[in-house]
Amino acid sequence: MPRLLASLFALSSLFICSPWCPVHAEQSTIGLASFYGNTPTPSEKFTAAHRTLPFGTMVAVTRVDTGAQVVVRINDRGPFLRGRIIDLSKRAAEQLGMIGQGFARVRIQVISAQLLRSASEREPAANCLACLQAPIFD
Repeated sequence: MPRLLASLFALSSLFICSPWCPVHAEQSTIGLASFYGNTPTPSEKFTAAHRTLPFGTMVAVTRVDTGAQVVVRINDRGPFLRGRIIDLSKRAAEQLGMIGQGFARVRIQVISAQLLRSASEREPAANCLACLQAPIFD
């Protein structure tokens, strides 16, 4: 039993600052983004895969070198390649201009539920996933 506890304690240190840690609304994470092929339905144009964020979480993704931004909804798990922090849908990757290279250095930040609620009160179409457009941030 003591060996098991020691092993678990040692392994826990790997997750303290690793990309497997969850991202909260008040913090951002920088790393590599990649993209996957076509999505099955039009309502999944701006979606992404993340290892730990709950499904349905809205995330702002900003390309570090150009400042291009897109907002995506987490609907899958991944990426499982070392160094990658998010897999974007092809449409989201196009919006960031990363199709040619296949990956880009990005900053991801969870959009708080409170911000989403206030945005939907101002613009009800923001709730419609089929109508979801990537907002432009100032």
